Amino acid sequence: MKSILLVGLGGMIGSMLRYATTLIFPNIPQAWVIMFINILGSFLLGAIFGMSNHYSWLNPVWKLFFATGVCGGFTTFSTFSYNNLEWIEQGKYAALVAYGLGSIIFGWLAVWLGYKLFA
Repeated sequence: MKSILLVGLGGMIGSMLRYATTLIFPNIPQAWVIMFINILGSFLLGAIFGMSNHYSWLNPVWKLFFATGVCGGFTTFSTFSYNNLEWIEQGKYAALVAYGLGSIIFGWLAVWLGYKLFA
């Protein structure tokens, strides 16, 4: 039960951070802000797993809170998928490719960098 509450609390914090991030950038199309959030979330997830190898305070309970809860609430893969669908329906194929590949490639690079910097 404790782990469920930790994930829920972390998810709430992550969701609030995601929404706050969209408010910080009101003049940037939301899809691009979501891509930034997904890349930042990937970096943070890599950093959490990297740090967990070296810091005893980042035990499995805190890792669950930060990785599953906060990062899970912060990143928005379902929104990413919906943005892709919108661009397909609108015929914006260049944006679809740039957004999709950018999110995946930079997301992978961000999780790798976060892990390497903190491992």
